[in-house]
Amino acid sequence: MIACFTVNYTEVARKKRLFGKIILSVFIIGVIIAAISGYKVYKMIYGNNVALQGHEIDFLYIPTGSEIDDVTKILYKKGCIINKGDFEWVAEQKNYQNHVHPGKYEIKNGMSNNELVDLLRSGNQTPVHITFNNIRTIDQLAGAVAKVIEADSASISDMLHDKTVLKENGFNENTVLGMFIPNTYEFFWNTTAKGFVNRMKKEYDKFWNKTRLNKAKQIKLTQNEVVSLASIIEMETKKDDEKPRVAGVYMNRINKGMKLQADPTVIYAIGDFSIRRVLKTHLDFDSPYNTYKYSGLPPGPISMPSIASIDAVLNYEKHKYLFFCAKEDFSGYHNFAVTLREHNLNAKRYQKQLNKRKILN
Repeated sequence: MIACFTVNYTEVARKKRLFGKIILSVFIIGVIIAAISGYKVYKMIYGNNVALQGHEIDFLYIPTGSEIDDVTKILYKKGCIINKGDFEWVAEQKNYQNHVHPGKYEIKNGMSNNELVDLLRSGNQTPVHITFNNIRTIDQLAGAVAKVIEADSASISDMLHDKTVLKENGFNENTVLGMFIPNTYEFFWNTTAKGFVNRMKKEYDKFWNKTRLNKAKQIKLTQNEVVSLASIIEMETKKDDEKPRVAGVYMNRINKGMKLQADPTVIYAIGDFSIRRVLKTHLDFDSPYNTYKYSGLPPGPISMPSIASIDAVLNYEKHKYLFFCAKEDFSGYHNFAVTLREHNLNAKRYQKQLNKRKILN
């Protein structure tokens, strides 16, 4: 009886050990499966999934009104997502579909889905920089700005030709170019045409501080008149150190009631900016911008004057010069004269060099 009992006990113990091994094996397998699954999920979320071709940084532009499907199409067209399914899964888990923000975003080589989605859903876009100078017309300005922000040139141009908008900002179609002070400005890419105009009016008001306003008052010119004269100076000389002297010539003419007789106004009136030499036939062109035919300042600026040109007017040099002519050495500087006789001699020397260089028009 004793031997039989021992056999039964041993069998039970063996079965228990076997069952324990099975449980342990199942547990280990489960842990392994969970670990593998966890690693896959971890890799989907935190693993590298952005591969830029040949560079470390690129920019993603998301238009206004875009939805998540539009964003994925943009990303896939760019060819920078390694595993599309992983990106879409992470985007869905982080509810990106309800947090799509337009703008310009800087994406980096090796970003994870988590980093990319967090960036896009945050709306933390990379600003753009707009620099404008050497602008002659509103349409030129609209075209230059439209290359940098989302708003197209037509919407910007329409805004700047809208009489209601212009009146609200204190300008008209002739003077509106003066609202834009050449400089470098920071914007968000998805800026609208209205947003652009509003921002530039704020910059204009900031530029025209009390000091500049007082100087304009002292020389008896309005802000628009200062800008109009500065625009002529901008076209007459690129030498900042000479601009106050040129401004002084025109202020002397204004104060004496003389016509400005500025060649750049004739070119602007004709609308042919390729003209290099103003001839007598050009001077007969009938336009309020032709300062050979009409006294006083033109109706508005003929260019977008630089800050240096505006400040040159406000701080014009006090002297007796009434005339100036480009130097015959083509240095970019000018000869100045008090009398017409002296001016004619300067002009003759310059015209001789123009003829020598065969600059006829």
